[in-house]
Amino acid sequence: MNLRRTSRLRACAPHSAFTLIEVLIAVAIVSMVIVASTTLIFSMGELWGRNSDVRLFDLHSRNVTRFLESELASAALPPTGGTAGAQANASNTAAAPVTIQEVRDQTGNSDLYLTYELPNGSRLCVWPDRALPSVVCSLACREGEGLILLWHSRLETNFDIDAPRETVITPLVTGMTYDYYDIDLKTWKNETVLRKDNSNQGVLPQRIRLTFTYSGRTLETVIDIPGAPPQGLPML
Repeated sequence: MNLRRTSRLRACAPHSAFTLIEVLIAVAIVSMVIVASTTLIFSMGELWGRNSDVRLFDLHSRNVTRFLESELASAALPPTGGTAGAQANASNTAAAPVTIQEVRDQTGNSDLYLTYELPNGSRLCVWPDRALPSVVCSLACREGEGLILLWHSRLETNFDIDAPRETVITPLVTGMTYDYYDIDLKTWKNETVLRKDNSNQGVLPQRIRLTFTYSGRTLETVIDIPGAPPQGLPML
């Protein structure tokens, strides 16, 4: 009797399996979700990659600017202990951290350059042998080459004879100009070359402006010069 009742209950119980229509609907929904997700991923990738050159150019310009700001700030730090600090202290006790000096390049030509000294050198300096401290660096902008770092150490035997080594910081810099502030007139003036005073010595600007150019796009950044003469309001 119990067996018959159990058989009847099993026969009357609803089936728990999906029907064919339900399975087809589920497959269709999953397919649409996958297609939509794939389309979204590819469209986002296309949008992100469309302006990748512009973003990389902007990032490169900012990184170069921050690098130079860090280099100039390091040059303005007071000398520390150790060999590098002692050499820097001995050679530049009363000197400004950034100066204008006449430098002879590897072609034999001499010109005025923005010059600073790094007691511990720069990470861009690739030495043929052991790295030396007290590295004197100068910045040059050359057409077709970009922004150039001229560098050599005061500890080198032929420091006063040999031309400094040269390293390309970036080929994307097409211009370097100089901002001077006139305290009396309270005005800014941008110069394409470094000024000279009555004694024909270079005059240190308050700021330098770098012009980056890539694929028709131009971007300008401004770098303050540590130890420069007092300035007024920023020039936009």
